Amino acid sequence: MKRSEENMMVDELALRTKKWFNRFAVALGGFLIFVGIIIIGVFVFILMGDINFNLIELENFQSLFNAVLLFVGLIDLIAGIILWRR
Repeated sequence: MKRSEENMMVDELALRTKKWFNRFAVALGGFLIFVGIIIIGVFVFILMGDINFNLIELENFQSLFNAVLLFVGLIDLIAGIILWRR
């Protein structure tokens, strides 16, 4: 009988971990959708000429901009791995 109690505890822990993992995947997906909408919106504004991005041509801002894009890309990679494992 003690063996079944241990199995129940392991199953409960696995269920809690799976719920946390699913919530994390949903939150990460929502964040990536939000960031994607912002990036597309900024791109459209640049194409329409509403925003002048001469500021990005400065060396300091280029490295910051590249770092932000790299960070978003890494988060996207993590989200892809999570979805692949599900």
